[in-house]
Amino acid sequence: MRHLSKSKLLAFRQCPKRLWLEIHRPDLRADSAATEASFQIGHQVGDIARQIYDPQHQGILIDVQTEGFQQAFERSTALLNFDQPIFEAGFSAGGALAFADVMLPENIDGKRVWHIVEVKSSTCVKDYHRDDVAVQAFVARTAGVALHSIALAHIDSSWTYPGDEDYSGLLIENDLTTEAFARTQEVKAWIEKAQQTAASLTEPAIETGSHCDTPYACGFDGYCRRNEPQAQYPIHWLPHLGAKARGLAAQGVTELADVPDDLLSPKQLRVKTHTLSNTVYFDSAGAAADLAMHPLPAYFLDFETVQFAVPIWRGTRPYQLNTYQFSLHTLSASGQLGHTEFLDLSGGDPSESLAHALIASCGTRGPVFVYNAAFETTRINELAVRFAALRDALLAINARVVDLLPIARERYYHPSQQGRWSIKKVLPAVVPELRYDALEGVQDGGMAMEAFLGFPLKAGHLAISMGYVLFAHVVFLAVEAHPFGRLAIQRHQETENLTDVLLR
Repeated sequence: MRHLSKSKLLAFRQCPKRLWLEIHRPDLRADSAATEASFQIGHQVGDIARQIYDPQHQGILIDVQTEGFQQAFERSTALLNFDQPIFEAGFSAGGALAFADVMLPENIDGKRVWHIVEVKSSTCVKDYHRDDVAVQAFVARTAGVALHSIALAHIDSSWTYPGDEDYSGLLIENDLTTEAFARTQEVKAWIEKAQQTAASLTEPAIETGSHCDTPYACGFDGYCRRNEPQAQYPIHWLPHLGAKARGLAAQGVTELADVPDDLLSPKQLRVKTHTLSNTVYFDSAGAAADLAMHPLPAYFLDFETVQFAVPIWRGTRPYQLNTYQFSLHTLSASGQLGHTEFLDLSGGDPSESLAHALIASCGTRGPVFVYNAAFETTRINELAVRFAALRDALLAINARVVDLLPIARERYYHPSQQGRWSIKKVLPAVVPELRYDALEGVQDGGMAMEAFLGFPLKAGHLAISMGYVLFAHVVFLAVEAHPFGRLAIQRHQETENLTDVLLR
């Protein structure tokens, strides 16, 4: 009988077809970049957990990659006779196998018992974590471990890193002992059914659905959907469709053309009409009215941020968005366009230096245009909280912020946007030659974050996409919708290091 790993059982819980494919056709699996990144974060949090639970460095780490499964199981069992932490201890029993993140010895009434901690990089306990812990408890107890308690530890997103590699407050433990122990029969049933699926020579006939990305994005999604008919204009292009989408799907409606007009809001109807007719909607008079109240000089601001599950900079929190770069275009009263930027690749905390540079660059009057103001204003507020001496100047910038996103949503729509108004959709619609996917190196914020973290992308490419974002802002204002909108944007020029985008 095949012993199924915990991850295989959780795959079965999501979809029996996923389990079958993982065993019989693993070559068809194609995990997304986001999934791969989540694996890396999990490993990082696991490393820190070992520091937290073994500050004296007396624990033993089982490395199944070098030891092999059988030796890992044997050594894990042997280590149960000693009073020291065990990390990644492996056990195989009851048709399943599992490796415990943390095992801590305890003495109860003179007997050595064990406390298991499963460590997750999330910021709360999720339902599938409960399944994870139930399987872990079942395998350990069935293998003969004197398991007294089991908990799930997750990241405390409210904790602030004090510096000096002190991560003692990073994790919060949640005791799941009673629940996990009570699910023994349930886990046995999962294993039995999963074994039947794994042993089958026939791929389960299961249609795609919401389970394909819940609770995890499935790497076989592309394979499973390969023969499904694809709508020419799918209904999910309609913004904010919500529950209506489920109702329409239940009726077999997949094409935009088949959605009754009376079900749609004015904005949804606009998307439908202009998508099907392949025409552009542009309310130039409305855009002019929206922008007329904002005189020159004008500033066009964009931030890039990085986040760490495990903070590396004093005074920051897990998963906090830390601003390390800004790009600022300025348009003077005479129509001269300039550009300023800040980019810190030193590895140190760039926050205070960036705040000073931002204040110096933004002047004291004139609108500060952004695209999706909640993002930039929240980052500025966070800087104001961290650096009290700069608070007033930073909040004064926030008071001048003007959001271009609502104007774009209300006044402009191109069929290529597919019902979305993100800058990645609006930019190539307004200026077709400036497509994100045509950029060399960094093509979006996620790739910019990877480049900052040292992934194999050229560091010189960090700011170019951000310059294009601001270029899109200027273009939008320049489409004859504003007194200074007739400025001729004659050319854009990339500097040798690709960190400036100059519009003249």
